[in-house]
Amino acid sequence: MAEYQNIFNQVQVRGPAYAGASLPPDENARTMLTWFSSLLGRFGDAQIGPIYLGGLGVASIVCFVVAFEIIGLNMWASVGWDPLEFVRQLPWLALEPPGPEYGLSLPPLAEGGWWIMAGFFLTASLLLWWLRTYRRARALGMGTHVAWAFAAAIWLYLVLGFIRPVLMGSWSEAVPFGIFPHLDWTAAFSIRYGNLFYNPFHMLSIAFLYGATLLFAMHGATILAVSRFGGDREVAQIVDRGTASERAALFWRWTMGFNATMESIHRWAWWFAVLCPLTGGIGILLTGTVVDSWYLWGAKHGLVPIYPATGPATVDPALGSP
Repeated sequence: MAEYQNIFNQVQVRGPAYAGASLPPDENARTMLTWFSSLLGRFGDAQIGPIYLGGLGVASIVCFVVAFEIIGLNMWASVGWDPLEFVRQLPWLALEPPGPEYGLSLPPLAEGGWWIMAGFFLTASLLLWWLRTYRRARALGMGTHVAWAFAAAIWLYLVLGFIRPVLMGSWSEAVPFGIFPHLDWTAAFSIRYGNLFYNPFHMLSIAFLYGATLLFAMHGATILAVSRFGGDREVAQIVDRGTASERAALFWRWTMGFNATMESIHRWAWWFAVLCPLTGGIGILLTGTVVDSWYLWGAKHGLVPIYPATGPATVDPALGSP
């Protein structure tokens, strides 16, 4: 009997490097450099390459490097160009957006102009990379599901750094570049607008976030559990159900009463993952533009309990009265 193989003890099959499916005549050639990595082979295919960058890929990388350099050099300058302090304080360093006094105008570089420039190049990099993923999928005759999933994440990014600040009339509403500073911004943003936990779209976003992690964990565990029966060959199991999919279906019917199919689980996981940033972006976009206090909004709509008054009445900023 063949030894059972899974992610922890799989055999790495090595053969001639595969260059991939043929491309349409008008496409540029791939970079044919290929090699193998035993370490990566423990988690996926051991072959690295060939790589296709093309004009869009090169332009995206150039824009990202420019944005990365602007952010990094500004952070380094903030600690007096001391390399040790830069490394020590890196999680707390930030490139801040312009102050509220500048509105949507272009401020001096040292007072937020660098933030605008970094944001421009980073946004250009993401949009170019999205177009690259879309065109690569089309060139291979694939569906464009990956590109649209990526677009959902870009939507949230644009809401935080561009769309909402424009609607609010000030770049100061945007998120700073930095690790802890952007977390501090999130906490202050929630406090300023009456606790995002009462934002229904934030609730949906968290539900889809946790739901996506649960679905991916359930699916991954199920396929690993039936990989000894060929469950990892999911396409074959979709069109011709074998013992792996039958056992997986029976397991979930036994334990949950219902099971997804080898095909439908991927649709569930895709939608849950995509709806997380989509609903999150809607919740952020409504904050400050439509709703000034999510706590008061929740109290008005019966979402949160009304506590006994122990101090001055809370004033709704939009109404100017208790």
